Amino acid sequence: MPGKPSLDDIKQAEKKPLWQRLGWLAMIWTGSVLALFVVASLMRMFMNAAGLSTH
Repeated sequence: MPGKPSLDDIKQAEKKPLWQRLGWLAMIWTGSVLALFVVASLMRMFMNAAGLSTH
């Protein structure tokens, strides 16, 4: 399959330093949290514009 990584690709990825792999994990996590914040903020803004509020 063209999209499936080969065993050599996996071994090369495992050779990268731990700090680099953890850095990618942290960046992906931070990006997902920010995306969730943006979506939640937009939903709250639209709900407030429609007259819905929590108090």
